[in-house]
Amino acid sequence: MALIVQKYGGTSVGDVDRIRNVAKRVLKTQAAGHQVVVVVSAMSGETNRLVDLANKISKDPDGREYDQLVSTGEQVTIALLALAIRDLGGQARSFLGHQVRITTDSAFSKARIKSIDASVIHDDLAKNHVVVVAGFQGIDPEGNITTLGRGGSDTTAVALAAALKADCEIYTDVDGVYTADPRVVPNAKKLDKISYEEMLELASLGAKVLQIRSVEMAMKYKVPLWVKTSFEEVEGTVVTTEDKDMEKIVVSGVSADKNEAKIAVRRLADRPGIASQLFESLAGANINVDMIIQNVSEDGFTDLTFTIPKTDLKNALRLAESVGKEIGAGKVESADNIAKVSIVGVGMRSHSGVAAKMFTTLAQEKINIQMISTSEIKISVVVDDKQADAAVKALHKAFIG
Repeated sequence: MALIVQKYGGTSVGDVDRIRNVAKRVLKTQAAGHQVVVVVSAMSGETNRLVDLANKISKDPDGREYDQLVSTGEQVTIALLALAIRDLGGQARSFLGHQVRITTDSAFSKARIKSIDASVIHDDLAKNHVVVVAGFQGIDPEGNITTLGRGGSDTTAVALAAALKADCEIYTDVDGVYTADPRVVPNAKKLDKISYEEMLELASLGAKVLQIRSVEMAMKYKVPLWVKTSFEEVEGTVVTTEDKDMEKIVVSGVSADKNEAKIAVRRLADRPGIASQLFESLAGANINVDMIIQNVSEDGFTDLTFTIPKTDLKNALRLAESVGKEIGAGKVESADNIAKVSIVGVGMRSHSGVAAKMFTTLAQEKINIQMISTSEIKISVVVDDKQADAAVKALHKAFIG
């Protein structure tokens, strides 16, 4: 008997009929001899509705109250799914994050899981119950409800799978991981398997299939992870450890992230400690900095440009301007009309000329590159957001076909 954690996203539980469909799938898995823990998101559109309400009430919602509000969407879904399972003759109990003691830190809206007490889950599984857990949420040491950020239900599912030593199946509205977004590249190919490293890069670079922290956790704890669809009976994509077959493919995926903004701090004094003051300030506000470029020093001064999530631009700009004044920097500039376009593949480790081919392809499309970042298995460039889709199409054609 295997223990399986299944996660169903908002589109999979978007209405009553879809919730009933999930209930049937869950009971089918249980009937095959497995114990099942189900993690669900809020119904499609519900979290957006709650966020919109918060923003209508307050221009700058308090973090604690914001999480208290947006966490309620999952409470509705878990109860409805448990009712649906019972209505079909099964046994199920639903639990909020704090009821299974998913303990997090206190970084509201971006909380990180610190521990899980799985004893309640084991007790119910022993009674042949399906355990339904609210995704996206936990509780901090002071007893406050916290949320894990958008896509946080993926992280909840993988964390539970790690704690329970179970397999994990992520059910979405797509039937696996593709070489590019099929809405942008109609001939994108579905991958049978992808390495943790490649999936981690794609998740961090704009692919919406899995939340990056869920992939990090799966890789750390070696959780077998499947990406499937709840709308068809088809094989999905398995996220697993790297093998020799994967290395034969130079580029496994092309992605674009339009949720990007950049900030440039001009005329920084080129001396030790200046950059640390700026980035320590951003880190203290839980703002993730991605690409960083520092120009060659001239006359003892340099320019520093970095990218951040577009949602953090207002706060990051305020901090950059404040620190800039303290350290005697020049003007601080920002832009939110950019996108990060990336190619990813473990095969890049052993193939030369990948960067040259990428830059030549973009040049032929007359797409200007503003920033460049590389790692062993990815190359990212910042371009104008209006050219992002064209860049993805061109790179997919050049590297994948």
